[in-house]
Amino acid sequence: MGSSGKLEVEVEVKSPADKFWGFIRDSTTLFPKALPHDYKSIDVLEGDGKAVGSIRLITYAEGSELVKVDKERIEAVDEANKAVAYSVIDGDLVKYYKKFKAYLVVIPKGEGSLVKWSCEYEKASDEVPNPDVVKDFAVKNFLEVDAYITSN
Repeated sequence: MGSSGKLEVEVEVKSPADKFWGFIRDSTTLFPKALPHDYKSIDVLEGDGKAVGSIRLITYAEGSELVKVDKERIEAVDEANKAVAYSVIDGDLVKYYKKFKAYLVVIPKGEGSLVKWSCEYEKASDEVPNPDVVKDFAVKNFLEVDAYITSN
């Protein structure tokens, strides 16, 4: 049986929390437009793509090493606290992790924001590395989204 763990990271961004949160909430449409080098498409399979229970199919761009396709379900949304939780339920990541649930919260900090991201995971086997590559990808996305928001 694989081991379980948790990764956490905090990223400071220049974008105001409301703007950054709005971009995250509209990621179904905005990520493929703003980050086409990372996201080929994001399709809503069930729900509206924002509400709890919504299922989205994420197709990553050609350069993605580990993961080409993932299916995720939104588990929780707290608009007031700018927080969302989602689980990967199918696709390439589940080959490596039996359980993968991520949490994201955007906290106002001065004129910008603090983006906190964490994940809980259970490896499919002990040979599977910790999902640091997923964490690094999330950090890269947050910085690129921030650059996109502040330049438009």
